[in-house]
Amino acid sequence: MGFWIAAGAISLFVAFLILMAFLRPRREAVPAAAYDLQVYRDQLKEVDRDLERGILTEGEAARARTEVSRRILEADRALQIAEATQARRAGADRWIVTAGLVAVLAGTVFVYMRIGQPGYPDVPLQTRISLVEEARANRPPQEQAEAEVTMRPAIPDQPEREALVAELRTIMENRPNDPEGMALLASNEAALGNFRAARLAQQRLIEILGEEATGNHYIDLAEMMILSAGGYVSPEAEAALTEGLALEPRNGTARYYAGLMYAQQGRPDLAFPIWRNLMAESTPDAPWLEPIRLQIEEVAVLAGHRVTLADLPQPSAPRGPSAADVEAAQEMAPEDRAAMVEGMVAGLADRLATEGGPPEDWARLITAYGVLGQADAAQAIYEEALTVFADAPDALALIEEAGARLPGAAQ
Repeated sequence: MGFWIAAGAISLFVAFLILMAFLRPRREAVPAAAYDLQVYRDQLKEVDRDLERGILTEGEAARARTEVSRRILEADRALQIAEATQARRAGADRWIVTAGLVAVLAGTVFVYMRIGQPGYPDVPLQTRISLVEEARANRPPQEQAEAEVTMRPAIPDQPEREALVAELRTIMENRPNDPEGMALLASNEAALGNFRAARLAQQRLIEILGEEATGNHYIDLAEMMILSAGGYVSPEAEAALTEGLALEPRNGTARYYAGLMYAQQGRPDLAFPIWRNLMAESTPDAPWLEPIRLQIEEVAVLAGHRVTLADLPQPSAPRGPSAADVEAAQEMAPEDRAAMVEGMVAGLADRLATEGGPPEDWARLITAYGVLGQADAAQAIYEEALTVFADAPDALALIEEAGARLPGAAQ
């Protein structure tokens, strides 16, 4: 009720101000006949003065007065017509403005009654979040979502693969506990666009592996579920993502789908930071960058951030040697390899020592020293990185992963 009282009072006040501004007396445009009338009256006075000075005779003055008087009558008649027309126009304008204001106010009420929510009270932010979380908890399950999908991604015909997959299905019916065969079946079903069959095979694979299932297994399962449901993140897909991220917290695919899940479920405040950070930490060829770029500006606005794509941190090419660079150098002539690798590794080590850098660069340097056989240097960098990123669990996971590949390194 308070909203209606306030909105009505403000609307009426604004309408009153507009109407008063229009009705306020203002200087009207003077008709041309009024100027003519004044000129003719001045001419009459001039005739009298000319008569007194002897310039005109009585007869000439009488004729002049007659002619000027005739013109005065015509000008006065024209002035009365102009003033009447102006008065009628002003009256019509007042009615038009008044009717327009009434129509605007009535139309506003009508539109609000049709598309608004008259009686709906203001909802505090915490209550809104609770309602969103309740809707999240009650959203459709995977099976229902799959049944409602009408369009799926177009996959080119692959007759040879289809024949092989058909044969593989038959084999797996007789070998349901073969993890390698089940993994092969899941990946090939997905390649053919049979996402429901793929996620069923992936679920069976995880059951077979038990505690040996990795984060990537769960993330692949979540992706198959999402594709099978037409891009919808079901509660089952969310559970698979949660499990996968617990084991692989830096996995880009899982982080993208986690952001998508929150964006779908009315939590842009959670989706935006996930995607923003993922963009900053990705390489330019990451497959999730394009879908993020298409959606992140809208998600940012809904989250209360007025930013454009250009304002957000952009992915950058990795600096320093990658593990592939170092391994490729092993095939070069010893002297060339030594010169190239030493220059690359020295440059990266110097930059990290002076400027610091992201955990990816520290992990890259650890790997490079390990491949070069410089175990002591690799171990020293590993221990330093543990100290630098002691308060960043995600970064620590990446550093520890690189350290785990060091032969004989103390963990």
